[in-house]
Amino acid sequence: MATVTEQFGIQQALAKLGIKEINEGTSTGSKNFANGKIIESYSPVDGSLIAKVKASTKEDYETAMAKAAEAFKTWRLMPAPKRGEIVRQMGDELRENKEALGQLVSYEMGKSLQEGLGEVQEMIDICDFAVGLSRQLYGLTMHSERPMHRMYEQWHPIGIVGIISAFNFPVAVWSWNAMIAWVCGDVCIWKPSSKTPLCAVACQNIIKTVLERNNVPEGVSCLVVGNESGDLINNDKRIPLVSFTGSTRIGRHVSKTVAERFGNTILELGGNNAIIVSEHADINMVLVGAVFGAVGTAGQRCTTTRRLIVHQSVYDKTLEVLKSAYGQLKIGNPLDSNNHVGPLIDKGAVQDYLNAIEKAKQEGGKILVEGGVMEGEGYESGCYVKPCIIEAENHFNIVQEETFAPILYVMKFNDIAQAIAMQNDVPQGLSSSIFTNNMREMELFLSHAGSDCGIANVNIGTSGAEIGGAFGGEKETGGGRESGSDAWKAYMRRQTNTINYGSELPLAQGIRFDL
Repeated sequence: MATVTEQFGIQQALAKLGIKEINEGTSTGSKNFANGKIIESYSPVDGSLIAKVKASTKEDYETAMAKAAEAFKTWRLMPAPKRGEIVRQMGDELRENKEALGQLVSYEMGKSLQEGLGEVQEMIDICDFAVGLSRQLYGLTMHSERPMHRMYEQWHPIGIVGIISAFNFPVAVWSWNAMIAWVCGDVCIWKPSSKTPLCAVACQNIIKTVLERNNVPEGVSCLVVGNESGDLINNDKRIPLVSFTGSTRIGRHVSKTVAERFGNTILELGGNNAIIVSEHADINMVLVGAVFGAVGTAGQRCTTTRRLIVHQSVYDKTLEVLKSAYGQLKIGNPLDSNNHVGPLIDKGAVQDYLNAIEKAKQEGGKILVEGGVMEGEGYESGCYVKPCIIEAENHFNIVQEETFAPILYVMKFNDIAQAIAMQNDVPQGLSSSIFTNNMREMELFLSHAGSDCGIANVNIGTSGAEIGGAFGGEKETGGGRESGSDAWKAYMRRQTNTINYGSELPLAQGIRFDL
């Protein structure tokens, strides 16, 4: 019987991406080197060892940082449109490697192949966005209170940007940061999750040809692997900006560490996202948004729908269609397009899932769709679980937490003000949604008295943000913004300039200083 790697062409994809049995874990763009311990990457799809990566030592990290610092001196002087042209070429290379990289994302992380391909498409899209941005790094001109003076502001590259990414989006989140940082004139050092290091190695291999073809200095794109590198980045005064994606717990440590050295952070942390289902909602639309939001990526998105707040008048009907849809979900190999739900990342995540279900029961939760671990042929990795629906109260301790798994908590509300209060009454503030055809409810939800999240949607789910908008959230989600809109400003330093083109030197505020 053919193995998963044989049946779905994984070995060919690995070969195209330059993934060997053992890969170097430190790279400075054109050279790969690492001397640390071996990190083994196992696929949650079938439990197989994919390949091994050498972790970066402190010495490897210092070598990479030295290259990055030197490269910045040259890269920042290159005109922004020229930097954009290089990013455009990276987008072309990603197009060429979309199928192979999407397969690797699916196999190493466990998300469906369609989601893996979609993640690579996000990388391509952000390249396109960054190319246009390279000609739009605008400042403002302001009127001075002093005669024959001009004031304006401009934006300069901030320096070396540290990117620490999570396993659930092993390539897209890096690209959201790196492509924008590069057109802004920064250089990047990337520490990927140790659960998905091969995806990072593949990305570095893909862009390597572009960097070399354009004679880009070694060090513009650096890769370091292993948990030790994360703390080295956080404590490094040479890195003015750290973009961290991960749990709130670790994000709190990153925030404190970087702030103590007066560095800046972009924090993309936990979400506890809710969909409000109004009595005026289209239930068929709710079904699509809620089910994909809750079970897509096996519940391992920061924008996953974790709570469904339903008006009491449509509660029974909503649960009826939800339970019917859950009964039709196919759980299995994510590379097989017939399946809807793939595995969790590892057995530790499975245990977290089981613990959350047990805690919900202990607090009085009612199981509406039974969870559990899948067993038997095709589930040998031990990482496949059943999406679960639990009737709960918003104040339950477990409901207030984020569990990275396909668990959906459902609850009732009586009026829209109560629903919005419930939606906001969690520590996190990333994504939110309301399904309604009532314009007053829509506008209230989007007003200053509505959702307190960084993302608020109407008649679409909580999951699936586009790169054109700034992505991020409030409260324990961290407050950072990545990707579109004017998120680029975080990767640059603002400078206010005043020019006196007259022959006298008047002081501001009418102050006189006669000599």
